[in-house]
Amino acid sequence: MKASMTLETNRKVPFWKVFIDNVIHLPWTWRITIAYLTFMLLMPITALFLKASTLPTAEFWEIATSPLALATYNVTFITAILAALLNGVFGTLIAWVLVRYDFPLKKIFDATVDLPFALPTAVAGLTLATVYSENGWIGSFLAPLGIKLSFTRAGVWVAMIFISLPFVIRTVEPVLQEMEHDVEEAAWSLGASQWETFWKVILPPLFPTILTGVALGFSRAVGEYGSIVIISSNTPFQDLIAPVLIFQRLEQYDYAGATVIGVVLLLISLVLLLGINFLQAWSRRYDNR
Repeated sequence: MKASMTLETNRKVPFWKVFIDNVIHLPWTWRITIAYLTFMLLMPITALFLKASTLPTAEFWEIATSPLALATYNVTFITAILAALLNGVFGTLIAWVLVRYDFPLKKIFDATVDLPFALPTAVAGLTLATVYSENGWIGSFLAPLGIKLSFTRAGVWVAMIFISLPFVIRTVEPVLQEMEHDVEEAAWSLGASQWETFWKVILPPLFPTILTGVALGFSRAVGEYGSIVIISSNTPFQDLIAPVLIFQRLEQYDYAGATVIGVVLLLISLVLLLGINFLQAWSRRYDNR
């Protein structure tokens, strides 16, 4: 009888009261973490989805799949992926040089890597547009070859490479520093060449870290606005990226259109990042076998 009364009482307790009671009794570190993530991450994202949900489904789909929106997704995501992959290769190489070699002015070279972190994005765009323009230091050599970077989609790619490069280097560096040099020497003593040692001994445990750097660089490149709006011509169906299209919609007081494109950007980025996390988990399991 008593057990049945207790069960009936538990059934009457609302779910949200049970949830709040559990949260209140969590350790203070958990409570601070939940509160911070709620205010800084979950609430803004929820507000974005709620704003988009006020639109009828047909109108949402029409805005999200308009030819202009699809063209901006293409420019934004394909260019960001290509920039992140290139940085995955060259960022790893630069991290290797910084960790394994000592050379004059190494500290200055090392500090220069962080410059895209500190440089205002508008200044970065102005600098890149100047250097890669037809009259710039690098653009003047490329122009006779018919290669134009500034105010083209290639310029967007260059800007994404510039601002996302440090993410790969700074992610790979600590792992390279922790790697045991004895393992490489053991591989050499067994007759492995330097290339075989890198491919079969060093790269497998390093690969998940490189993927992490690539994912961070990709995320940064997708969200970039300040430098790209300067180095590109922002021409629709050519080099117009989605963040610039969102800003243009806001300037036209088209808040619904800006929100829909923002939601689509968020969802595509989330799917791609989940895919990269899946690759990281698969790589770790493969490495532990």
